[in-house]
Amino acid sequence: MRLIQKFSDGSVLTFDDGTFDGWCVYLQRPHQPKYAPADLQYFTRLQQLGDIHGHQKIYNDFVTFYTPTSTQVDEAVLNLIRRIAASYNSDTLEIEILFTIIYAGMIAEENKQKAILKKRIKRLGMYQTLIDRLSPEIAANFSKGKKWSELDQICRTKGF
Repeated sequence: MRLIQKFSDGSVLTFDDGTFDGWCVYLQRPHQPKYAPADLQYFTRLQQLGDIHGHQKIYNDFVTFYTPTSTQVDEAVLNLIRRIAASYNSDTLEIEILFTIIYAGMIAEENKQKAILKKRIKRLGMYQTLIDRLSPEIAANFSKGKKWSELDQICRTKGF
């Protein structure tokens, strides 16, 4: 188990072994068992938070930490996420946790041996959820069964 971030409420985000590799992201909330957050879960919540804070704002804030994401956890990016989250007032902690989960998911994608699209696949899901306003279920499952070249073309038409 490798620590990614400990949050102010005692929640902990880690990488650990999953079904496919050692890059599964787990969240453990205080007094609850750890679990692997699913795309559907955080896309749903971010779309709801977009109704409050603005879908474009959440997407733009995501892109701010998307760009410097690489294969390793970077303390500077975690600090950037913390600063961004502070602008969400009463939702600060929840946004920090959600954005850090997505950040960790992108790191995992960057480390997948055979993944061609890498972190771009998370960006596509975020774009579809927040900008295209697809249902989170469609966005979370959109890439399943599609060829990487088709997804690559979709990403390119959206500018990433």
